[in-house]
Amino acid sequence: MTDPRTPRKPRPAALLFEPADAAADPERFFDLEAIEDPRALLDRATELTLAFRAAADRAVEYQALAAAQLADPRRFDRLTPGDIAERAGWTEDYARKMIEFGRGLARDEDRTP
Repeated sequence: MTDPRTPRKPRPAALLFEPADAAADPERFFDLEAIEDPRALLDRATELTLAFRAAADRAVEYQALAAAQLADPRRFDRLTPGDIAERAGWTEDYARKMIEFGRGLARDEDRTP
């Protein structure tokens, strides 16, 4: 049950895949170019912006979880922060931060009923 005092974030619009033929035309982007009404264009572009931000945030969380799992000292095939950094295109310092972030996320998941 959610706390009614907790502000709810607006749910972003679903990201729908563009048709294959749209990818061939670099001028097309989720049919935004076809929207003539500037109010509707602003609304749809804002929805897409929120959706992409939410998707990026979610992807970063999954990166962190994966990094934490790969660095888990209980794994016989664990990777060092340097190995993870190289694999993900990060600096070693950032990899360490992501591993810790992922461990925190994993702990939070373990506590969720």
